[in-house]
Amino acid sequence: MQTIDERRLESDTGYRFGYLAEFIGFGGEDIAAIHGSAGLLAPKVAGLVDAVYVKLFDYDATKRHFVPRQEGYEGPTPESIEALTLDHPLIAFRKQHLGRYLETLVTRPYDAKMVSYLDMVGKMHTEKSGNAQLLIPLVQMNALLGFVADALTATILGMGLGAETQARTLRAFGKLLWIQNDLIGRHYQANPGPSPVSRAG
Repeated sequence: MQTIDERRLESDTGYRFGYLAEFIGFGGEDIAAIHGSAGLLAPKVAGLVDAVYVKLFDYDATKRHFVPRQEGYEGPTPESIEALTLDHPLIAFRKQHLGRYLETLVTRPYDAKMVSYLDMVGKMHTEKSGNAQLLIPLVQMNALLGFVADALTATILGMGLGAETQARTLRAFGKLLWIQNDLIGRHYQANPGPSPVSRAG
């Protein structure tokens, strides 16, 4: 039985990622499967991104977060949620970010820099990223990641992969997105970490 430093899980992102990856079984073969899908997924990224934003525009609870000025965006901003359209320059800007995220998942090495990037994906949607006005509710982040996971699954199922490669690729992305989900949710915890005297069992 391994001994896990539970306090370190909350303070050391690399340690947390390593623990999650080992527990879930996310390893070299999974990373190879994800990287191996890059060539077939790349032409479909734009369609995936478009589908995500159509979904986000279906609900005021998700669409409203695109009305305020976004970090790094210097173009015009919509006057209201009703004035915001899918072809607005602000949405084009946000789509670029999501497209780069998906491309990053299938091209970059899964090293310390990548772990930091995956963690920042969660942090940047909260006030912890430096913008006190930005806080996307966790329920909306969960809904979005669930939609992205299903869209990726549907895309992979339609790529014409052999049964073995398809299964390996689906499982690899499934594990990765569970880790990503944790690296989002951790930034919403008010009081992370166990009591020094708490014990499981």
